[in-house]
Amino acid sequence: MLRNALEPWHLLVVVLVMVVLFGSKKLPDTARALGKSMRILKSETKAMKDDAAGAPAPASTTAPDSAR
Repeated sequence: MLRNALEPWHLLVVVLVMVVLFGSKKLPDTARALGKSMRILKSETKAMKDDAAGAPAPASTTAPDSAR
């Protein structure tokens, strides 16, 4: 059923609908914002992976009772 789901004319119809809905002036701004969001997401996921692979989490952040 989904074997022929994405044919070239389907993509043409999607692009045409986007131009009609958003207008040709807003599409570059929208694409730029989407690209910026994807770069931020990529950098944040990379930072999370680096943090997880780096040093292990500290066992405790409270001071021992004998130090009072």
